[in-house]
Amino acid sequence: MISTAIRVARVGSAAELAAAVLMMLGFPCLMLAALVPSVPAFAAAAAVTYLADHYLHRKGSYLINRLGKVRAGLSIRFLIRQLLLVLLLARLSLADNLIYYGAIACFIAFYGLQAPHGALVQLIRNRRRMPVATRNVDLKSRIRIPDAPPRKLLHRSAEKMLHLDLAAVAGILLAAQVKSALVGFVGIGITVAVATLYVLALVPYVRGRRIPPNAEKVLAAVDDWLAEYQPETVLYFSGSKDSAYQVNMWLDTMEKLDSKPLIILRERAILNNLAPTTVPVICVPGGVHLMNLDLSTVRVALYAANVGKNIHMLRVPTIKHVFIGHGDSDKLASVNPYSKVYDEVWTAGRAGRDRYAIADVGVRDEDIVEVGRPQLAPIQTWQGVPDGRIPTVLYAPTWEGWDGNPGNTSVVLAGENIVQRLVQADPPVRVLYKPHPFTGNVSKEAKAAHQRITALVQKAAAARAIDTRFTPDTAAQAQAKTELARIEARLAELSGSGGSGRDEAEATRDGLVDVARHEEVARLRAEWNDAYWRSFPAWEHRVITGAQPRLYDCFNVSDAMVSDISSVVSDFIASGKPYAVTDSAAVGVEEFKRNNTAVRAAVILSNSAEELGELLSAVRDPAADPLAEDRKELKQYLLGPDEPTSLVQFNTAVANLALKAETRNVGQESRAAAAGAEAELANAVPGQRVSAAGDTDGVGTG
Repeated sequence: MISTAIRVARVGSAAELAAAVLMMLGFPCLMLAALVPSVPAFAAAAAVTYLADHYLHRKGSYLINRLGKVRAGLSIRFLIRQLLLVLLLARLSLADNLIYYGAIACFIAFYGLQAPHGALVQLIRNRRRMPVATRNVDLKSRIRIPDAPPRKLLHRSAEKMLHLDLAAVAGILLAAQVKSALVGFVGIGITVAVATLYVLALVPYVRGRRIPPNAEKVLAAVDDWLAEYQPETVLYFSGSKDSAYQVNMWLDTMEKLDSKPLIILRERAILNNLAPTTVPVICVPGGVHLMNLDLSTVRVALYAANVGKNIHMLRVPTIKHVFIGHGDSDKLASVNPYSKVYDEVWTAGRAGRDRYAIADVGVRDEDIVEVGRPQLAPIQTWQGVPDGRIPTVLYAPTWEGWDGNPGNTSVVLAGENIVQRLVQADPPVRVLYKPHPFTGNVSKEAKAAHQRITALVQKAAAARAIDTRFTPDTAAQAQAKTELARIEARLAELSGSGGSGRDEAEATRDGLVDVARHEEVARLRAEWNDAYWRSFPAWEHRVITGAQPRLYDCFNVSDAMVSDISSVVSDFIASGKPYAVTDSAAVGVEEFKRNNTAVRAAVILSNSAEELGELLSAVRDPAADPLAEDRKELKQYLLGPDEPTSLVQFNTAVANLALKAETRNVGQESRAAAAGAEAELANAVPGQRVSAAGDTDGVGTG
């Protein structure tokens, strides 16, 4: 019942639901108290509405936004409360009292101040929104960007301004109760005075040197920096904030390029969700601004997603354009017909080339280059289960997808069977359950199944904790937890010093990365990962959600994996470890393998998961693993050879394509120069045109 109400009300928790109910009930109670009339009852109901409203705003509740859509927004709610207070005064026979007229005058003046306040706040925000936002780009030495107003002035400014009526409301209620207008006018004076001061405090930030430079000056400064830096390879990305992971996976590769890298983003939401990097980043929301940037030194542009805004970069003929994607799998997105607009398409291995050939979507084979997957470098190759440790099996299913097709994920039909068989395996294994972060976003069935699987893993973990066969090393775990606490404290300290509270203009001005700090964070995250796995027994079942530990970290501590058709499977193949994939759509083993290259060396599971024994046998006795050689062949087919390394292959592909771009540009310049020379010669001899063969037009030779 409560969960249904939470979903319908679009709130995040039972506490938010309670606050929403109290706020909704509070206003009818206010009216009732005004009509009765009762000052104490009105004061109590008003307090409830104030507190509930504030709580929902602080939580960022979706319900607050929806109320605005149905004409019950923040200003309306405050106005209704004030009108009901005036009604209360009238019902108390105070309509001829000065406090009655004072209340009306106060609220009129108070709302009169809302317009200049709102206009100033919006003007400040608009002027401080840069035409381009940057990271690791030195604009500070080129243009003057002033400090932002104090955060307390702009953060949730409308809510703060409206809550200034609290002094007036409290004073008027007290005046009505004690029958003395003086205390009411004190409250009214406080409200009007503070509201006026709030407006006046904003005025300096729309004048003089506190205004950031205009778009023309900012863009000129960016072009000046580009001319100095001379970027050669661009990673271009556009998408929703939820797709930031698609560009984040390429950051490490961009940092290791032999050529000068630059990242161009199109949405501020992506910039805000971009992982820390040392690569220069320019976010250009406007297409016209992007097309006017000086990118004359860029020779290669890399695209991680097929989106409409790519056209703004694809139109530049001096650059060679490459689709690199954001994962390798047999999904239809891996052979999108859009890909034929690029000069080249880079795939991990031969499998990607074959996919395009089979799909026949217009991508020519000669335009496909195999470069491996540089992101997979952190994945360790399997050396077998260490002596004295029970095997670890990772269950990492994908989510249900936007269409909710039952064949997308094993969670709904097979998840519980998989986990049940794993936790009951004999000899025992450890289970790590790491679901896709979107699991349950579309399908209620998937969400419910995920919750049941989580409960199943946690129950098995609790049972194993009291099993006498398993003895924890409490001293080592305590030491690891101490290390974790130290590392997390230092990471929090470093994160806090990063200026996350800055607005866009300040972040652009001060966005130069501290390389030493960046390297320390990377080192601490590696130490955190090591300490995390040591902080609990190596046999303890675990549900892993959130960003840490990362998926590849889970790969490295696992001896086998169960998953679904997704890039997770292709990535795991880099480890050489046994794996299983669930045929949730029940198409049959042969058809499943024919349709999905990545499962050709996998144990294929039905929804009953009866075949899991084959996977566990391969883990326990690698010498008797019938699919070991198949996995080696498939790894090379999907991901390319181990030597040269993928990073070397990638850098070579960038250099080769840059050379093609330069050759094309030199050719165009030569043709333009030849055409100019021909035009000059023709102008020098009036009436005569020199043809390509050297003959004259209209003038014979004999």
